[in-house]
Parts: sequence; C-alpha cells; structure tokens
Amino acid sequence: MSISLTHLHTYRGHTDTISALAITPDGSHLVSASHDKTLKVWTLSDGREKFTLAGHYNHVTGVVITPDSTSAISSAEDKSLKIWNLTTATEQFYLQQAHLNRIMALAITPDGSRIITGSMDQSLKIWDLAKLEREHELYTLTGHTHWPTAVAVTPDSNQVISAARDNTLKVWDLNQGQLLQTLQGHTYFVSTVAVTPDGTSIVSGSWDNTLKIWDLKTGKEIRTLSGHTDYIEDVTMTPDGQHIISASYDKTLKIWAMKTGALVGNFTAADQLTCCIVTPDGKTILVGDEVGQIRVLINPLKEF
Repeated sequence: MSISLTHLHTYRGHTDTISALAITPDGSHLVSASHDKTLKVWTLSDGREKFTLAGHYNHVTGVVITPDSTSAISSAEDKSLKIWNLTTATEQFYLQQAHLNRIMALAITPDGSRIITGSMDQSLKIWDLAKLEREHELYTLTGHTHWPTAVAVTPDSNQVISAARDNTLKVWDLNQGQLLQTLQGHTYFVSTVAVTPDGTSIVSGSWDNTLKIWDLKTGKEIRTLSGHTDYIEDVTMTPDGQHIISASYDKTLKIWAMKTGALVGNFTAADQLTCCIVTPDGKTILVGDEVGQIRVLINPLKEF
C-alpha cells in the first residue's frame, strides 16, 4: 500500500522543461536548469526566486554544485560548460566547446575535484575542476554505442556510472579512466542512474518504464521495480538510503522501499515529470516538469 504525497507549493518562473535540479550542500538554495536556456536560483526557506543565470545558447541540460555551496557548474546542448558564482550571480568561467556534440549528462565528484560530462558524441569526459581553464580533459571514455543520458559518481569519488541510449550502464574507474564493467538488462534507453549513499548499489531508470537495482561490486541485477506506465526520466535516493524516488512521463512521482522494492508513496501531477531531488535533511522532495514548474512535496518517508 502506498500513500499520497502532500503538495506544499509550486515554483514558477521557467518557461520550458526543467531538465535538472541541484541543491546546495548546506541546504539553503535550489538551482534549476531549463530548456529555456537559463538557470534559476531559489531560496529554499521561502521559495523565492533569488536570481536568474543566463548565458547558454541552447537547452541547459545539467547543473551541479560544488561541496562548499559557492559555485554551480552547468552544461548545455550548445556543447559548453559554465561555472557560476552563486553569491554574486556572475559567470566565472566559460568552456565554449567541451564536446563535439551536445552535452546531455553532468556530474560532480563528492569531493568536488572533478566533473564528468556525457555527450551526443557518444563519449564521456573527466575534467579536473581546478584546471578546467586549460580546456583539456583528464580522460575521454569511449565504449557506449549511443549517447550517454546520465552519469552518477560513487561516494568515494573513485567510480562513475554512465547510463546510455544503447540500453546499458557502464562502470568506469575515475582515477584510471578505464571501463570496469557493463550492466545489461534494460530493453530500451537507460535514462537515469543514481548510486546508493553507502556506495554498494546502483539504481537505474529506463524508457522501458522500469527501475532496476544493481550490485555495484558484482554488476548483477538485484531487483526490477515495475509500476510506471511511461518513460522514467529521473531517479534519486533519500539521504538515509532507505528509499528510491522516481519521476516519469506518466505524470507520477513514485517512492519505493530500497530493501523490498515495495511502492510506498505516490504523487500525480498534471504534467509530465522530468527530474527530482531530495533536500539534505530528507524532509522535502522537489520535482520538475515539462512546462517549467517545480513542485515542492512533503517527504513522508520518515514515518516508515
């Protein structure tokens, strides 16, 4: 049996699909990325828009925040990366062509030392954030036969997992730039991936409408979660690692028990859902949609 989530309020300001959400590690601000070519910074305590970051020339596809909460890095379909100062709302750095084609995936290591990008050129690149101005990546990772859609990093910052439209996930050594294993099981594009907080498992979401839980060490599939009726666009974990949260084009956000795979929470929206995130204290879920809205939901999971 699942419970319905309570909708607190909605952030409005973007004029197109919300592609990514990031929360500052200190829990004070939300940064949203949109196909309207902008990012917006919101104050989580009152839900107000603090400022807009404009400068990309095409859809913004990803955003991550440095561990000290002072900077955001964004990627876009214009092939570029930008670093923004979150205090002054100014652009700190601009890498005009990080890839040969549109950048579709972005992640930052938990230690803040490196960023990982995935592109429609079918490659992934690992960048030293402190030396990004040299415009030269540490490694280029190739092996996917279709473009990467998402990347996630293990808590120890040693491995990166990429999801791609070749229906696979790949696990890479971040320090050596080497492929460790390929995970196969989805029957359509793998659209999203997350790593559990303890670093032992991977959760993937696909356009085959399922989620899969994998053992990171062995690469074996542990469980398949079925219940969505359309493409799954994003997946995230609660900070305690007990629950999985998924957002789908079927207009629902679903919450699953990590240990059993049981569906324990559900929220239905009026529009297709595209991304989701949980605040560091685990109390609030934010979910973006196809028309540019961000809904704020009460997380009931601590009751279980």
